[in-house]
Amino acid sequence: MDGTTIAEAFAAAVAGHADRPFLAVPAHQGRAYLPAGFEITYGEANRQIAALAALYRQAGYGVGHRVATLLENRPEHVLHTLALNSLGVCCVPINPDYRAAEIAYLVDHSEPDLVLTLDSRRPSIEAALAESGHRPSVSVAERFADTLAPASRPARNFKPLPGTPASILYTSGTTGRPKGCVLSHGYEVASGAWYAALGGAAGLRRGQDRIYNPLPLYHANAGVVSLMGAILTGNCQIQPDRFHAQHWWREVAETGATVVHYLGVIAPVLLKLPPGEDERQHKVRFGIGAGIEPELHAAFEKRFGFPMIELWGMTEMVRVLGDTVEPRQVGTRAFGRAVPGVDVRVVDDEGHDVEGERPGELLVRHSAETPRRGCFSGYLKDDAATEAAWQGGWFHTGDVVWRGADGMLHFVERKKNIIRRSGENIAAAEIEAILLTHPDVQQAAVMAVQDELRDEEVLACVVLKRAQAEKEAASALFQHCNERLAYYKAPGWIHIVPSLPTTGTQKIQKHNIYPAGTDPRGLPDVIDLRALKRRSNP
Repeated sequence: MDGTTIAEAFAAAVAGHADRPFLAVPAHQGRAYLPAGFEITYGEANRQIAALAALYRQAGYGVGHRVATLLENRPEHVLHTLALNSLGVCCVPINPDYRAAEIAYLVDHSEPDLVLTLDSRRPSIEAALAESGHRPSVSVAERFADTLAPASRPARNFKPLPGTPASILYTSGTTGRPKGCVLSHGYEVASGAWYAALGGAAGLRRGQDRIYNPLPLYHANAGVVSLMGAILTGNCQIQPDRFHAQHWWREVAETGATVVHYLGVIAPVLLKLPPGEDERQHKVRFGIGAGIEPELHAAFEKRFGFPMIELWGMTEMVRVLGDTVEPRQVGTRAFGRAVPGVDVRVVDDEGHDVEGERPGELLVRHSAETPRRGCFSGYLKDDAATEAAWQGGWFHTGDVVWRGADGMLHFVERKKNIIRRSGENIAAAEIEAILLTHPDVQQAAVMAVQDELRDEEVLACVVLKRAQAEKEAASALFQHCNERLAYYKAPGWIHIVPSLPTTGTQKIQKHNIYPAGTDPRGLPDVIDLRALKRRSNP
């Protein structure tokens, strides 16, 4: 399937499933858009996509252009993306939780020819462009035909090829600034085909499944894997605005979902809900995701009546692996075995294969002959980082795993300096850089600590330039970060310390800040700021 474009895949779905539902939004009276819900067939979606594509083409947009989109999880995101991809335009989705400086970086780095936004989000875009050196035109989705500016440079053509970039998704890296992962048409189509054919307890049935995915469309999970899986099988993607615990079972039941996507944070929240009728009125065949706590895995399946299939994947390589074949290894963080099309190694810090069930870094490739087939095209404007990630012909994932005697792989932790909070990868270096811009900060070290609800949380250890009240200082540092970074990146815990251990070259030794086995959250002078972390809506 990596020889096919997205437009060709969608055209085939329309030809075979024109009257079947393609995209649905569950009813939610508290939502700002479509409170009564929404559903569109493949045929009607095709007509709307063609109309949008005609406007883009008339304005001169095609291969070689990029359009940044700030459309949240609304149907407009999917329809505009498919219209743009049909012309060969590369889409750059913007995380709606980004602050102005973060959007400005994305715009400067990706250099879009146009920004498409919602009317409610336009102030965020204008604030970002005021800080950006690149100043593209801005169009508003609600007044699209009237606000679409002509392309400022000619398109190369209007027919994409499988290798044409379809999207650039930004993902946190260890150097602080997010990296732009370039995903081709062939990559995205192949990702959906792989997901649809997982088999065992998972996999999609042609024209029979409805996939409830509450995850963000600006990430690969909802925006690439499940969406393309649905298109390739003539199925429907159900797209709520985000995860809402109180509405989950009602929405799943009312929309007739047969597949649900999850993150580890979702399971404990749902298990804490009081029993209700909706939780057993559903038609769900399986859940698919990553990060469910081992001690909750079997309990969740028993209470709600369907298997939770643990996967492994990443934006750079969403040819996902999954523990799909019965008997599954429930409660062990198992996520599948190497299969044809995904070769696997587990190596130590020197790059040597580990023996037995010892943990090591997961390396992956397609095959010895074509190692990069089925993987992302590379990091935008960063060939050095791309080649470093592919050192030795294997992609270095940064995930620590162990492999059992039966070949089953089990997730342990992230190797790199990354904090994983509620499905978002957060670069510690990015937060450290922001903290060091505060006039009172001498040194800063940011790391992950465990969180019962959100997998991990951000802990910042800070050395101040002058003595001051610790709680007031911590609050000021939190606000400093929260004003400049997406809310989920701000430190949930801050520890004001007199010094930090360093090497002879003054590099901070994070592993020596606390004695082995210490949980910093239990120390009396570590300040809990998690209650201040709130998503802000426009």
